[in-house]
Amino acid sequence: MASEKLRGILLSDFNIQNLAGYLNNNQDEPEVEVKAAPFGQVIPLLVDPNGEIWQEVYDFAVIWTMPESVVPSFQKVLNFEPVDIQTILGEVDEFTTLLKNIQDKVKTLFVPSWVFPTYHRGWGVLDSKSGFGTFNILMQMNLRLAQNLDESGHFFVLNSQKWIEQSGKASFNPKMYYMGKIAVGNSVFIEAMNDIRAALRAVTGLSKKLIVLDLDDTLWGGIVGDLGWENIRLGGHDPIGEAFVDFQKTLKTFTNRGLLLGIVSKNEEDIALEAINKHPEMVLRGDDFAGWRINWQDKAQNIVDLVRDLNLGLQSVVFIDDNPVERARVREALPEVLVPEWPVDKMLYKSALLSLNCFDTIAVSQEDLARSKMYVSERKRKSLKDKVGSLDDWLVTLDMKVEVNELNAVDLARTAQLLNKTNQMNLSTRRMTEQELTDWAGEPGHKLWTFRVSDKFGESGLTGIASLENENNEGRIVDFILSCRVMGRKVEETMLYTVFGYAGSIGLEKIIARYLPTPKNNPCLKFFKVSGLKASGGDLFSWEVKNSFQLPRHINLVKNTVAADD
Repeated sequence: MASEKLRGILLSDFNIQNLAGYLNNNQDEPEVEVKAAPFGQVIPLLVDPNGEIWQEVYDFAVIWTMPESVVPSFQKVLNFEPVDIQTILGEVDEFTTLLKNIQDKVKTLFVPSWVFPTYHRGWGVLDSKSGFGTFNILMQMNLRLAQNLDESGHFFVLNSQKWIEQSGKASFNPKMYYMGKIAVGNSVFIEAMNDIRAALRAVTGLSKKLIVLDLDDTLWGGIVGDLGWENIRLGGHDPIGEAFVDFQKTLKTFTNRGLLLGIVSKNEEDIALEAINKHPEMVLRGDDFAGWRINWQDKAQNIVDLVRDLNLGLQSVVFIDDNPVERARVREALPEVLVPEWPVDKMLYKSALLSLNCFDTIAVSQEDLARSKMYVSERKRKSLKDKVGSLDDWLVTLDMKVEVNELNAVDLARTAQLLNKTNQMNLSTRRMTEQELTDWAGEPGHKLWTFRVSDKFGESGLTGIASLENENNEGRIVDFILSCRVMGRKVEETMLYTVFGYAGSIGLEKIIARYLPTPKNNPCLKFFKVSGLKASGGDLFSWEVKNSFQLPRHINLVKNTVAADD
């Protein structure tokens, strides 16, 4: 999906053509093609979901309104007239009901929160007072809007107040409204474009997952090889040392939201690791990093090696380094890697990190929250692998368990997330909302399974999806998806074993799987070529169900709600 243009529609009660222009002409991923509906027609267009504009399904829509245009009672608030808050909130409910009219017409809907012009002081010192304060009432309206849209998994409220704060006095120009019905300044449109693009990256699985960090003058002050770990600037009664500690604390919080940390540094590994694990002010320790390359080699090559070791793609990486030469080298050699310009002032590191808009996600699962621990466990697995020797012997030592379930409400959000974000081990790379996925799995002749993986080092979580559609005596594998975290441990074979076992239990004679190529899913093709299935035409694979397909000997398979024979 990342290589396709996303088609969007913009609806507003003011002239929004500038935003359409910024979205269409920005070169960042994903590529979009948007059009703006005639302004001032929001309510009529929402009332009639069968109208001409909705004859096609859009990848996304943005519906941006002024609060008084869709919540009429708010105009009374602006006029300092008394209005019952329940009346206002009732009108918010009516508006969100209209938004839901088009939930089948757009895959993702973005609704900017309501603001009013910064030059409007409202009640001044009383503006936050309950019952009549303009700011207070608007906060309640936005909260009600967000709560109402929470019920839909693909409707999102965007915080437009941030756009206003970033733009300052340039946010509103009354002259532009009178002359062209343009309600906000161009700087606001640019901020909106950046936020919408960040959200679309989240929807399409293009968000960054791994922050790769330099060490000297990036995680601490000074060069540890020259100073010794006892003398680096970190913590203490020192503004620079305190800033480094706060930067590390912020990085630590990012691991709580499912992001990974890695190190690529030109240093002696033993000396650098000694600083990480012994310095009393270090917030980040060895177990906070999914992996590292600490040596004197080219940093670009080290990033490639680290990413390959973690089974990620380069498009997942953000590289942070204080050295502009190293940044330029990585930016030129690895254009897929995001290399932000980094402040010279160390006291700005924390704010620079927090301002990055490349980490958005549309859902947070338990697997996301535990991702950092999972990758640390994976590093320990690989360390054991180096000691054990052969792959088969290593796999036996892991005590692996694979738990298979049919799609259920508990796993729905994570399943949709895995479907929409996985690129490498992905047979068809189709993308679906939670509702679309539920509807598909519920159709006659359709079956969808999820796979959870664990071993003696810990849980890898819900990491696999397989789906099957059957007609007459033949079945077709539609989705075959596996997280890169567990690729190569025979989970792939276990998934096929499950599908073939079910196929046999309902009398199917043959299973086919058609590989649909994308720029990133070649690992899936490589697996199917060695899976034992019969290949034809380079992209079609088949299996006669009467043949026996063996469950890998080191896998403990736990079936919960699957009607399949062992």
